[in-house]
Amino acid sequence: MGERSLRAATDATGVMRRLRRSELTGDAYDVAPTLLHKLLVSGPCVGRIVEVEAYTADDPASHSFRGLTPRNSTMFGPAGDLYVYFTYGLHHCANVVTGDVGDGQAVLVRAVEPLQGIEAMIARRGRARNIADGPGKLCQAFGIDMSDNGADLCMPGRKGFGRPLGLYDDGTPPPALPTVSSRIGISVGLDTQWRWTVSRSD
Repeated sequence: MGERSLRAATDATGVMRRLRRSELTGDAYDVAPTLLHKLLVSGPCVGRIVEVEAYTADDPASHSFRGLTPRNSTMFGPAGDLYVYFTYGLHHCANVVTGDVGDGQAVLVRAVEPLQGIEAMIARRGRARNIADGPGKLCQAFGIDMSDNGADLCMPGRKGFGRPLGLYDDGTPPPALPTVSSRIGISVGLDTQWRWTVSRSD
């Protein structure tokens, strides 16, 4: 079911290729804007990334700021892994790990434009509007939870994750001039302009 949906998405959006680890390796604030317009795939669900935030190990707003813990250990893993955390006892958030092993950098995927598997997203969210325009909404719509923490977005099937789960490029370039602003939902690092959003003109 998932693989057939992925092939259908490929036909709908153009020739898709899974992102290489080298494309995701680097400082989070450099990698983050390059993820805009890339495709997030989770089972039958496909969405185009339209909002991201960067977090680094020397950033007081980052989970990795105080060092390695059992909760944030995935963030210190290889670039291209998926770091999932549970927040406020309500929401899961999905992050793309960047940087070298041990560095503790990641990009939070805040919002996507749904492209495929929309019926499944609506069923999970219980509504047909604004189904993936926030990090918690996105994870609920795409069925991403703590069981996906550590999944390899660059290599299918690694670590026993069965369904298609990855980042893809269909040839759509990132916007030339994304909107740049402060990150949301943090109490420190408010002056750091590490949030990138696809503008309406893009």
